[in-house]
Order: sequence, then structure tokens, then C-alpha cells
Amino acid sequence: MSTQTHAEHLPRRMAVVVFLAFALAYFFSALVRAITATLSPTLTTEFQLNAQDLGLLAGGYFLGFSLTQLPLGRWLDRHGPKKVILAFLSVAVLGCLAFAKAESFQGLLAARVLCGMGVSACLMAPLTGYRRWFDAPTQLRTNSWMLMTGSFGMVAATLPVQWLMPIWGWRALFLMLGIMIAVAMVLIALLVPRWQTAQAPSASTPVDDDGSYREIWRNRYFWRMTPIGFFSYGGMVAIQTLWAGPWMTQVVGWSAQEAATGLFAINLSMLVSFWLWGLVTPKLARRGIHADRLIAWGLPLTFAVLAYLIWHGPSLGDAAAATLALFCVCSTFVALAQPAVGMAFPSHLAGRALSAYNLVIFAGIFVVQWGIGLVVDFARAAGLDKPAAYQVAMAGFALCSFVSWLYFVLSRPDQTR
Repeated sequence: MSTQTHAEHLPRRMAVVVFLAFALAYFFSALVRAITATLSPTLTTEFQLNAQDLGLLAGGYFLGFSLTQLPLGRWLDRHGPKKVILAFLSVAVLGCLAFAKAESFQGLLAARVLCGMGVSACLMAPLTGYRRWFDAPTQLRTNSWMLMTGSFGMVAATLPVQWLMPIWGWRALFLMLGIMIAVAMVLIALLVPRWQTAQAPSASTPVDDDGSYREIWRNRYFWRMTPIGFFSYGGMVAIQTLWAGPWMTQVVGWSAQEAATGLFAINLSMLVSFWLWGLVTPKLARRGIHADRLIAWGLPLTFAVLAYLIWHGPSLGDAAAATLALFCVCSTFVALAQPAVGMAFPSHLAGRALSAYNLVIFAGIFVVQWGIGLVVDFARAAGLDKPAAYQVAMAGFALCSFVSWLYFVLSRPDQTR
């Protein structure tokens, strides 16, 4: 891990202001990400969607997100977080407006891809800046608290959206989202500092950097973290932002209002979890308990919860939301992988390292979201009822996630952590 000069660290008050400006944009990006779970009953009815269509529509956001990650990393390292996030958020505003005006499934999907592309810098841009502007313990804390802010957005995408639907309708909601993202852009333009060219750790000359991903792709630690990022992290977000809702309505038999309440509880529990991680991770790091060890110990809890969720399925009743919330909370151990990957590289490579790993995560979200829908439709065509089809699909995801954790545990790390 490279050294970082203290001269680059922001004063405390300015650091707080920068964090809040980025956090507001990330709040709206998470709201846009999660809103399809709440709107799924309405969109399914209005556009005659099946499970595969619904999975593809939600996954379209993550497909758009994934398409931008590699060029995003280069642009972040070269131009800095401020310029890049402002350019990208302009696309997000267009995506929200296009979604509000869509008249077909194809229009919804295209707008959803645009939304994903537009907000794809909302976490990577601040994390790239934090890598240079904050010390290591603060980076761990701000990463968790950025994710907590995202959970605020996901909470806002549940009951508040459900309450506003009869008043505004889903089209007006997306129009308002476009306006609020534009407001966040203004705050970032005014409050976030300019980016300076990366300097060598012990000299005043710029780092010799050809802008490639060569050092990222050759890093064994990056590849050790890849499968759990793809399946465990990606799968957790895929379920939280889409399949938790249909599980409660189509497997357990809840109403749309009950499912929205359940999603509210799930996202609220995630919010609290990330807030707690932000408090404890700097203390754990000072005691020598790093991300690798926490992931190895904590991630198996998710497999136990998944087994319970799948086995009991339709009979979960009132415990459905609590079980899904427990799964998501246990999965937050793997969220520690992202800042660990960022800190494993020199600061001038941080944008590319973080974006490359984010590509892994969001490719995983897309594959798991769409894959669960495909398996559900296939199992239904094979004669299984809806609850059984969802149980088969979730069991397939659980197996992939378990194998990815085994790979992580059995792989030899290339550095001491």
C-alpha cells in the first residue's frame, strides 16, 4: 500500500462539507437504483411484464452502470472526481426524464440503462477523492457512511414512494428525481475542491502513468476479492433492490403495501448496519483486525440465513421481511472488500482499482438479478408453482455465493492484512 502525503488531507470542516455534497448525490442514485422493487407491481401490471422482463428492467440499471466503469476509472485518475461526476450526473438527469416519458418496455429499459450510466460515478468519484483527501481509518469510516447514505436512499424508495404513488404517479416521481439530481450537481460544483495532478510519494514530479489497467489486472489480491464481489456483494444488492419485493408478494403472499413496509424495514436495517460499520472499522483496523479476516468470519452467516429463507419459503409469514433483512445485514461483511481493494493500490491508481472492482460488483448484480428471473420463468415452465420456482432460483444463487467464499478463504493472499 502506497504512502499518502498528509499535505493532501482536507481540513476537518471542509472534509465534512465535501462528504455531504457527495452523499446527497449518492442518496439519489441509490433511490433510483432501488425504486424498481417498490414500483414492480405497478410496472408489471401497466406494461404486462413477466419475471424475466422485470429482472432485465431492474438489471438494465446495473448493465449501464457496468458499461462505464473502466473508462470511468481512467477519467477519475486523470480529471478528478468533481469534473467526472458532474458530467455523468448530466446523463442521469436525462435518464430520469426519459423513464418518466417512456411508453413501452423497450423505452423503460433504455432509460434505465441511461440512469445506470449516469449515476455510475456517484460512489467511485467520492471514494477516489477520499483515497487522497482522507487518512486510512477515515476512508474506512466514510466508505461505510456513504453506503449508509445509500441505504437512506433505499429507505426513501420504499414506503415514501408507496405513499406518493397515488398522489403523483410513478412518472412524476422520476421527473422530480431528475430535478433533485440537478440540485445535487450544483452543490458539488460549488463545494468540492479541484483535483491536482498525482505526485510521486517522495518527489515533486508527476507520477509516470500510462492510464492502463495493467497493474490492476496483475494484482493477485484484486482477483482474490473478485468472486465474492461478483456473487456475494452483487447478489446481496440484487436481492435488496429487486427480488426481496417479489419474494414477499409472490412467495409469502404479502400485499404490495405490506411488501413496501417490509422493504422499508430491510433498508432501515442496512442503514443502521453501515452506520455501525463506520463507527467500528477504524477501531478494528487499529487492533489489526482487517477486512479479510472479517469477511472470512462473517460471510458464512449469510449462508445459514439463506438456507432458512429457502427451506421455509412460503411458511415464513410475518418473519419474511425480518429474514431478508438479516440476510442483507450479514452480507454487509463483504462490503468491506471495496475500500480494502482501493487501499491496496497507490493513490494514483485508486480510481481504476475502485472502478474495476465496482465493475465486478455491478456485473454480479446484473447477472444475479436477471439470472433469478430466468430461473424462475424456467422453473415455472417446468411445472413448478411460483413459491417453488423462487426457492430453486434462490438456492442456485446461494450455491454460487458459497463457492465464491470458499475460493476467497482458500486463496493465498499476496500481502499481509
